Amino acid sequence: MGYADFVHPGYRPLNSELVCLFRITPAKGISMREASGRVASESSNGTWTDVSLRDERIVRLGAKAFETRGGFVKIAYPAGLFEPGNMPQILSSIAGNIFGMKAVSGLRLEDVAWPRKILKSFMGPQFGIKGIRKMFRVYGRPLTATVPKPKVGMTSEEHARTGYEAWVGGLDLLKDDENLSSQSFNKFERRVEKSFGMRDRAEKETGEIKSYLVNVSAETEEMLRRARFVKKHGGEYVMVDALTVGWAAVQTLRRECEDLGLAMHMHRAMHAAMDRNPLHGISMLALSTMSRLVGVDQLHIGTVVGKLVSPRGEVKAVQDKITSKKSKKILNQNWENTKPVLPTSSGGLHPGLVPDVMKIMGRDIVIQAGGGVHGHPGGTRAGAAALLQAVESVMENVSLSEYSKNHAELRKALEHWGRVKPV
Repeated sequence: MGYADFVHPGYRPLNSELVCLFRITPAKGISMREASGRVASESSNGTWTDVSLRDERIVRLGAKAFETRGGFVKIAYPAGLFEPGNMPQILSSIAGNIFGMKAVSGLRLEDVAWPRKILKSFMGPQFGIKGIRKMFRVYGRPLTATVPKPKVGMTSEEHARTGYEAWVGGLDLLKDDENLSSQSFNKFERRVEKSFGMRDRAEKETGEIKSYLVNVSAETEEMLRRARFVKKHGGEYVMVDALTVGWAAVQTLRRECEDLGLAMHMHRAMHAAMDRNPLHGISMLALSTMSRLVGVDQLHIGTVVGKLVSPRGEVKAVQDKITSKKSKKILNQNWENTKPVLPTSSGGLHPGLVPDVMKIMGRDIVIQAGGGVHGHPGGTRAGAAALLQAVESVMENVSLSEYSKNHAELRKALEHWGRVKPV
């Protein structure tokens, strides 16, 4: 089959087919039609030359580039190309060799629409938004979280004490950061034991439910052992750096978490290596659909106003994709009974930015601030109180400046940071 055999203008995909939206920048001397045919060919069952076996049953498995608008091309893939429940195999097809093709100078996977057969082959979130809220008995307001800062270098005792100060200051969640696992200065087992001890103390003192997002990211068998250790010590969550451990490892962890009854928080470390270049790679939107499929309960999606690149349009599209039952952002997706993922907004946040975040994302989110808590002039406990007070001000429809008149911690935070957006 030649490349032209994979181009079918006007084709209407079957409900059983997987559909990808690509942004294609053809190499010099290559037309868009030829480039799209090459992408469809290489990601299904074509090759660069004629081969002897051209049976009709094989021809039917060929992908079809069927709609081109500007630099964007939709490609439909027959379901038979994929092994259900095998994310590595699926990605090896739709996001494999194609990124190295000479025929394109840029190629970006923008979105994926998953057919029912594939959708049902993955576990999806165990708890989802409703389940997480039930866990904390917190309804109506955003959940709040923090990462101890500096994010690496603390001893286990310092880490646990910082968590205690944040919890008694009012925050719901303590979270490990992406690069803290089990280094010599803060061993995993000791950190877990010390932190949950302080968590239990904070719960008794406040009468509130608190939890800890423990980073279990490691070699897969070790990751499962760590998840069991978290459960043994009273944890409700694990955190995983999904893109660095790989989707297969996340799927394995998801099965273990089902047995243990643990929620999964996904940190998206390394995502910008795939999605920051708007002309090449894999978009955060596409990655978010994979996250929901494999079954994480929480996912970082950006802030719009924080220190990391996260355009408003992208953040809102990702939020819609992981929370809606029927998403209409970019490619339509009916998620059926797949539970929604709780979005987490993090990266350069502080109390002065809370109204902006909540205006953009609403209340079904986790607001996470690290430096914006621990950098408070009054310390971690005051910083935690200030973050929660900022949330309360929005909930009560009162301006930050007005609310701060009777809330000293918020007032000090505003004096220190104002409404600055970090860069």
